[in-house]
Amino acid sequence: MADEPALLDAFDFSLPPEAIAQRPCARRSDARLLVLGRSGDAARPPAPAHRRVSALPELLEEGDLLVVNRTRVVAARLRGRKASGGRAEALLLGATGEKPGRYRALLRTRGRQRPGLELVFRGGEGGAAREIEARIARILDDGAVELDLPPDSRPEEIGAPPLPPYIGRCERDRDLCALDRERYQTVYAQEPGAVAAPTAGLHLDAPLLAALDARGVERASLLLHVGLGTFQPLRREQLASGRLHRERYVLPPETAEAVARARRRGRRVAAVGTTTTRVLEACARDDRHVEARAGETELFLRPGDRFRAVDALLTNFHLPRSSLLLLVCAFAGRERVLASYREAIARGYRFYSYGDAMWIG
Repeated sequence: MADEPALLDAFDFSLPPEAIAQRPCARRSDARLLVLGRSGDAARPPAPAHRRVSALPELLEEGDLLVVNRTRVVAARLRGRKASGGRAEALLLGATGEKPGRYRALLRTRGRQRPGLELVFRGGEGGAAREIEARIARILDDGAVELDLPPDSRPEEIGAPPLPPYIGRCERDRDLCALDRERYQTVYAQEPGAVAAPTAGLHLDAPLLAALDARGVERASLLLHVGLGTFQPLRREQLASGRLHRERYVLPPETAEAVARARRRGRRVAAVGTTTTRVLEACARDDRHVEARAGETELFLRPGDRFRAVDALLTNFHLPRSSLLLLVCAFAGRERVLASYREAIARGYRFYSYGDAMWIG
């Protein structure tokens, strides 16, 4: 691509630091919801409306299909020290499969990191607090490391939720850290493997899901384990190739059939979040059905791309110049999305993972 910086400049916006949500609202579905229509006169589209996420059943109709991502966030952030002293913090990115107890990780320490460096991580509360010893096995070219932990260790039992860097926490924030364990997780999370939450789903709670059921809205799930790449800046080679970081997914047969059923009835397929959208579109056919399959996707949706599976989208407010913002702009139009972001900022909406949401449909 000839002019990558100029492309990203077109997806930039200014956000005051106080607009970045540092904690979730008291009740999940009480988050504010900016409603943006996709249909109508393109020259004079309807103005955004302002609701609460709890109004979602009013925005969907009987027979519509709501698709969610059932991934479960792993408590992958470990805090401790080097065996020789000095703080250490690791974000486990997943087991390598090379040998039991070996993990790929991002490691922060003071001083030089080298193979053989010994670490001690500690976590848990009260009598459950314990330590896990670790050792750097390898330094990787991308800045990550491979850590060897005891094969029978369970690091998630002493770890903390892997909050994104724009949410500030310290070891003294015990009450907030306890809240994070509950709220940086969807209520329908099932299969562990994500190192970041599918944040649009954080707004759905049991009463809202019950109200959607009563409305006659169908619900189906798929799986995409959200990786660290979701928070990383877009790289020049990604813009040039049109491919993103790889993420593992599963779209099961029952979800493919639910999409087919919605199509037969002339109803909408609504995705909860960009991760769900990414899987549905990676598995979409030209006839707007989806195929059941599992694998890895590098799909990079950006303005000019056609959406074949998704008709409506529930999504959070995303970082400027990010692949997530480009996906939303591809779905609803760059100028309309950025104008709605400006309006949200002016009206005091809360942004990013623990922030408010948009409905585009």
